[in-house]
Amino acid sequence: MSKQSTTVKLSSDFETVLADSSSQVASFDTNEKSLMMKFQHFLHSSPAMVPLIVLIMSIIFFGALVGGKFFSAFALTLILQQVAITGIVGLAQTLVVLTAGIDLSVGAIMVLSSVIMGQFTMRYGIPAPVSILCGIGFGGLMGALNGFLVAKIKLPPFIVTLGTWQIYSATVYIYGNNETIRSQDIEAASPLFQLLGHSFRIGSAVFTYGVVLLLIMAAVLWYILSKTAWGRHVYAVGDDPEAAKLAGVSVTKMLISVYLFAGVICGIAGWALIGRVGSISPQSGQFANIESITAVVIGGTSLFGGRGSILGTIFGAMTVGVFALGLRLWGTDPQWTFLTVGVLIISAVAVDQWIRKVAG
Repeated sequence: MSKQSTTVKLSSDFETVLADSSSQVASFDTNEKSLMMKFQHFLHSSPAMVPLIVLIMSIIFFGALVGGKFFSAFALTLILQQVAITGIVGLAQTLVVLTAGIDLSVGAIMVLSSVIMGQFTMRYGIPAPVSILCGIGFGGLMGALNGFLVAKIKLPPFIVTLGTWQIYSATVYIYGNNETIRSQDIEAASPLFQLLGHSFRIGSAVFTYGVVLLLIMAAVLWYILSKTAWGRHVYAVGDDPEAAKLAGVSVTKMLISVYLFAGVICGIAGWALIGRVGSISPQSGQFANIESITAVVIGGTSLFGGRGSILGTIFGAMTVGVFALGLRLWGTDPQWTFLTVGVLIISAVAVDQWIRKVAG
């Protein structure tokens, strides 16, 4: 064999080795990336998984920190009782955020609806069932006004609901004469007003009818969003309104219906608020808008729209309740609750950005 042919053969063998090594490295990198991408795509397709993991870890952490009493049925159901109002309002907020909007007026709608219910019966003598339905109906009208301004007039949701929040909040004091309707007067008028605040036991667990209502509403909304055309259109509008319009979805009608539906849910929350507080006060539910946004964000619903779940919002609300109860049982200052919840909010948004970046 000549020197030239030997050199050619060695060069060919060297190139073959390099090619094999490169393919192995590329294969290794692909495998590594695919595992990470599979995990991120799993989180993207299952938005409720991240808040569920956080909730379970929180329960385990505070259980180990404050003792076994934290794992008791009474303690866990107490958390549900405390977050029932936030959870119901959070359901309304979830619908709006899924469309890439936000509703700062949800708390004001809830309180004004409760004031309307009380005033209709106390001032005008209207039967309690009719007053409650009227309050829920007015909640829907207030939500529809938000939707009209956002969808038809094309105003930013943040600005619209910031303005209506102020309007509805002022109306609470003006229409209600800045007066609190006492628990005794409500009970004398009709026990129906405080029905959702009544409790019952299942073993050592204590539930209120407000908690039962929250769970039923969450199940119904989960079905609507995951199994109906309306629910699919909500996600489509939030993900890409232009593409949804090209697919035949009436974006304007969808947005109005979403805000209207959210208003109805806030009206129902107003009824639950009467049962929870025991009275009808213009001061109640002042931070419901912030608390609902907190539950939605920690629950994994993307502020950019198009991704999120009802279950995630419930898990997010419960996580906040776990931190509040756990830190209180540990004997810390209440400000630590705000600090940890703030960290959770920022972390939730960071995780959402990470998931969207890779899944996209």
